[in-house]
This record gives sequence, structure tokens and C-alpha cells, in this order.
Amino acid sequence: MIYVTGDMHGEFERFENKKLKRLTENDCLIVCGDFGFIWNDSQREKSLLTKIGSKRYKTLFVDGTHENFELLGSYPITELYGGRVQHINGNVYHLMRGEIYTIENKTFFTFGGGESHDKEFRRENGTWWKEEQPTADEMCYAKQNLEKHNLTVDYIITHQPSMNDMGMVIRHCTINPLSSFFEELSKNINYKKWYFGSLHQNKKLRRAQCLFTDIAKIT
Repeated sequence: MIYVTGDMHGEFERFENKKLKRLTENDCLIVCGDFGFIWNDSQREKSLLTKIGSKRYKTLFVDGTHENFELLGSYPITELYGGRVQHINGNVYHLMRGEIYTIENKTFFTFGGGESHDKEFRRENGTWWKEEQPTADEMCYAKQNLEKHNLTVDYIITHQPSMNDMGMVIRHCTINPLSSFFEELSKNINYKKWYFGSLHQNKKLRRAQCLFTDIAKIT
């Protein structure tokens, strides 16, 4: 089984959900950004990552905006499900930008990142990192990878939604390079469903689902 959920922000209690109790070593949970357990490298944080990594199922996450990108970048890159990942601890892996993974015979395109709307109140390289916004090279890599797969995947996993989906959830949207990139992808990629977090809402849309605390099963 494959489950997907929204921003965790380092809340270990989210792993106590009864849906996750049934998962086995063949299953996984995908987090749509703002995982939050890679933030200050404290002993408590390391202990929590060890606990998460020791669970039977795999925990997979795309990066969001509230991640320590300097710390995240220190983890080793390896391969899992046919794409590049960063191995964090035990069964915990970071799904990298622009990769396409095959899990249970389903294909997943992942692309983390976003834009912090409160960054003026944060400290650069302390509580905010410019790496939250993807680079032109990362977006180019994603396009090339999608073209290799004939612009077709089963599911898309991101932190930030496309402009079209964002407009269906909130009235006022901020346009940035990433939202424009996603808008382009939404028009050109063949996909079944797009899962995203960032907006702290649980809402089903026509071809997308905004997740926060809900845990959705991918079928």
C-alpha cells in the first residue's frame, strides 16, 4: 500500500495515525513537503529520525519550504525505485526534484520546493534558505526526465500546487517561477492525480488533492 499525507513540521505524533499501524515492510508513506525532521540536527531530532527510520514501512518525502537545506544537502545520494534519493536514516528517504520513481508498478514524478511567504521575518541560512526555490537547472532536468517517459506518469507529488489548483483552494495566489513551471506541467503532462501540501488544508479537487493532516491511500 502507498499512502500520502501533507506537511508534518516535525510532529512525530502524526505517525500514530491508525492507518499507518497496518503498514508492512512492503508499504510506504509519502509526505508532500515540510517534513520538518531535518531542521536543527539536535539530539532529539536525531532520535526521532531513528524512530521513524526503524518503522517497518518506508517514509518518503519531497522537500518543502521549511527544511534546513544546508543540512539536507549533507545526506548521501543513492538510488531507490529507479530514481535518485537521499538516504536519511533507516527507512527514511528524501525524494529528489525532477525524479520519476516506480512504486508498486505506479510511476511518481516528484518535485519539492516552494516559496516562504514569511521569509522577511526569518533569518537566511538559519530559519530560511534560498534553496527552497528550485533552480533553472532542476526544472530543465525535470522536463528532460519527463520527456524520457513520454510526458506520462501516474501521479505527481509536490509541496506547492500549480497556479490552477492553488486558485481552486485559496482566492489570492502569488505567482513565482515554480508555480508557473507547475502550471506548464499541468497542461502538458498526462497524469491521473496530483498530490500537494503547503496550504494546510485537506481538500479534494478534480485532478488533484490538497493534503495537510489527512492520509490518502493511492489505489
